[in-house]
This record gives sequence, structure tokens and C-alpha cells, in this order.
Amino acid sequence: MRAIAAAFALLGLAVSLAACKPAGGPGAVASGDMSLGNPNAKVTVAEYASLGCPICAKWNSDNFAAFKTKYVDTGRVRYVLKEMLTGDEPVAAAGFLLARCAGKDKYFQVVDAVWRQEADLLESGRGADERDRLLKVGESAGMTDPQINACISDDNALTALNKRVNDSATAAKIDSTPTFVVNGKVLSGYEDMAALDKAITEAEAAAK
Repeated sequence: MRAIAAAFALLGLAVSLAACKPAGGPGAVASGDMSLGNPNAKVTVAEYASLGCPICAKWNSDNFAAFKTKYVDTGRVRYVLKEMLTGDEPVAAAGFLLARCAGKDKYFQVVDAVWRQEADLLESGRGADERDRLLKVGESAGMTDPQINACISDDNALTALNKRVNDSATAAKIDSTPTFVVNGKVLSGYEDMAALDKAITEAEAAAK
């Protein structure tokens, strides 16, 4: 418990946007991005989102399952999550670090779990309740307490996270979450399925 508390204190100090040299435009897939679906799909939907962003958590709860079933699981869309650190930055950083440590096959499982715990995490403050919730998320992905402590205390991993965030945000000029990019078309803010249906249909037609 104390180790996680110390790690959170360090995260609060270390999370920052440093100068960098971004590459690519809005929605461009970078080597460090996590994705789901057919990498050769005609349409790529990139979501710039933070695990400390309540609106991102709401979109995940309201729409992601239906979006995944309709587009990702059928091979029509490649979904790419662009990690951002808006809202509660320490919660977002800890969540993304945990997801990365859990491995590629469990990354989105952990991301979903953190978003579903987000309201309670943000309300709990930097206390034992928050630590317990993050421990349970990590444990649900098969991680031990020492592994979780080491994960969110990893300076190199945090530096890499900050670089991914900087590269993504600067290259695409993204300053709010969630933001969706459908084959280069930027949709800022919460987008329901109807809006995404329209954008994806248009992108598919243009890609033929």
C-alpha cells in the first residue's frame, strides 16, 4: 500500500508535457499505439482518450461494446487508442502504465476496468480506497502486488508514456478528450454511435 502511495506521489510530480518532435497527422498510427481489429481495414478510427477523463469513461460505457461488435470484430475498422493525460493525470498515468504492464492481450481489459472504476477513483482522492481499486484492477489481469507497485513506479515507462502523449497530441493538434479521428477526419468531443456510423460510412465510400 505504501509503495503505491509513493508511486502516486511521484506520478503527480512527473507527469508533464515535454518538448518533442512529432511525426504524422491526426489519427496516424505510431509504433507504440495499442489497437484492435484488422490492421488492413479500409477505415481506422483513432480515439484520443484519457483514463482520467469522465467523458471518455462515459463513452466507453455507453458505446464501446456496440462499436467493437459492429465494426472492429467484423474487420471493417481498425481501432487505435491514443493515450492522453487529461483530467486526473496521476489516475490516467497509473491506469495506462498498468495496462501496458499487463501485456498486449490484456491491455484493453485493464483500460476498460479503469474506466469503469473511474468515478470511484476520482472521488476517493489519493487514499487507501484508490490504491485498493487499482490493486484489484491489476490483480484481475493476473498481476501481483509487487508487480503493480513496480509497474507504476517505473520512471522509464512513465517517460515513454509522456513521449507518446506529446507525440500524439502535438502531431494532431489535439487539446481535448475524447477526440475521434476517422481516416483523418477529426470529430471532437463525445460522439454517439449515429455520428460515428456516418463518419465510418463516408470513409468506407471514399476508400473504395
